[in-house]
Amino acid sequence: MTSLTLESTGDYRFHVRVEGDAPHEFVTGEGPPLGLPGALEPQELLGAAIGTCLASSLLFCAQKAHVTIQSLSARIDVETVRNAKGRLRIGSIDVALDAGVPEEQGERFARCREIFEDYCTVTESIRAGIPVKVEFASRPTEVR
Repeated sequence: MTSLTLESTGDYRFHVRVEGDAPHEFVTGEGPPLGLPGALEPQELLGAAIGTCLASSLLFCAQKAHVTIQSLSARIDVETVRNAKGRLRIGSIDVALDAGVPEEQGERFARCREIFEDYCTVTESIRAGIPVKVEFASRPTEVR
């Protein structure tokens, strides 16, 4: 299990700490018009998670198939749309991978292209629909 803690720092920004063996921290938030620019926005994090997982799955498959990937990049487009109630939602996510592979390894790489998505934990989980349980705790605070 991966655990994260999130704490509001104001202006729709949040300090995120990833727990575990190699803890690390970063800042997320909402950009304008709600918040300030410069923090990673939720849809950006989702796009980065999908792109990173797909690229990692492709690298893993290539390694197992003894294929040398000389360069790898991805472009991820996350489209936000409004639902019937006018609420913003993720409408689609398009990923374009660009991998540089020696021509003589093309046949082995073709097999990786066929199967690598199946190993991507994040993408396949999102495609299948992830149950999200939300609990709410409230506590009284002092008025300042």
